[in-house]
Amino acid sequence: MPRYAELHCVTNFSFLRGGSHGEELVARAKALGLDALAVTDANTVAGVVRAHLAAKAQGLQFIPAARLDPRDAPSLLAYPTDRAAWGRLTRLLTLGQRRAGKGDCELYLDDIAAHPGGLIFIAVLDGRTIPPSGGQALARIRHALPGAPLHLAASHLYRSDDRARIAALAALARETGIPLVATGDVLYHAPERRPLQDVLTCIREGCTIHQAGLKLEANAERHLKDAAEMARLFEGHEEALERSIDIAGSCRFSLDELVYEYPDEPVPPGRTPQGQLEEITWQSASWRFPQGIPDHVAVTLRRELQLIADLDYAPYFLTVHDIVQFARSCGILCQGRGSAANSAVCYCLGITNVDPTEIDLLFERFVS
Repeated sequence: MPRYAELHCVTNFSFLRGGSHGEELVARAKALGLDALAVTDANTVAGVVRAHLAAKAQGLQFIPAARLDPRDAPSLLAYPTDRAAWGRLTRLLTLGQRRAGKGDCELYLDDIAAHPGGLIFIAVLDGRTIPPSGGQALARIRHALPGAPLHLAASHLYRSDDRARIAALAALARETGIPLVATGDVLYHAPERRPLQDVLTCIREGCTIHQAGLKLEANAERHLKDAAEMARLFEGHEEALERSIDIAGSCRFSLDELVYEYPDEPVPPGRTPQGQLEEITWQSASWRFPQGIPDHVAVTLRRELQLIADLDYAPYFLTVHDIVQFARSCGILCQGRGSAANSAVCYCLGITNVDPTEIDLLFERFVS
């Protein structure tokens, strides 16, 4: 029984190219019995969140990835295998997008070579024919990414020369030592979505449907296919199908691993943010209550500081304290508002001016 994971698939976040939402692709992949689905939008990971949530609900392995389009080399599909690799991929995309105007990304092979750790790559030689320089381009990529897993994509275009073209890709793979892997190069989830994808192409190219001609796809085959159909298409190249499963098995990273990380807040050497906050709070409490800290205020401060420690919120309080101190040093009016008045810590730090001895505090409301 053949198995297959679709590793080359775009969503509508590949602007004016992808004809389906991530949720639609996931639902279709699950219905077809695919082992896994990767989203490889062009120079972005914007489409992976919705697809991830849908795949989680459907019980399908989802691989967040991206297609990188360097200016000086063939495109590379990039798949992070762990959390650190995901960070490298997103930093790489940030680098390329900051160099270019809105909606564009300026990357070069050397940029990708500087961020390779933990990433699996699939090179994509686009077009009906393999360019004469294809071997040289692959050799250059291999030289730039010496330790990274690198494969060569092969996709059926449903044209008369498909078998000859895939055989030539397989020969090129053997020549360069870069294994061939089967992909669908998917633009939409099901054949009936092709008319919409044609409209997107016309918008992108600035022409009408009657003027588009060869700018449109030749057929409605750029949709997800099941393992049996992919096995039929890649008869004689079964190992290319099997490699899709191997790659999917190596991609262990999930977006569930991502959690919010507050930016580092500078503290004196050898101190923790929590320790620094507690020291500043008690010093400031002595300033607020020069005649001595009332017992019930001290109890409240200890309780609030413990909850801040439990939630790891100390860096946030230090940031706000720094902002308030800076504003007041410049003569800028600065006043905490709303539920911040429910905090004895905020009062002692000078963020608010509501005396906690005068009201009943509900610190949990502020923290929420």
